[in-house]
Amino acid sequence: MTTAPSTTIDVLVQPRASRVKIGPRHDGRIKIAVTAPPVDGEANAAVIELLAKSLRIPKSAVEVIAGESSRRKTIRITGVTEAQIEALLA
Repeated sequence: MTTAPSTTIDVLVQPRASRVKIGPRHDGRIKIAVTAPPVDGEANAAVIELLAKSLRIPKSAVEVIAGESSRRKTIRITGVTEAQIEALLA
């Protein structure tokens, strides 16, 4: 039995942005802009949904593992390689 690869990325979230966007890098973190406000986990949910949709994976494969209530978050993505993340930024 093999387990799916997982990749951990550091992101900087910009809530209440005028439009949804992934990238560019900012201080080594991937900047993610979402239109959702930073209340009741809405911005976290928007980040998870955006990454899942962009990488064509289920939302359950994307998980915030650190920085739940911070703009600086660490996210684990299961079933995706670092190369696929880099391709998303290109």
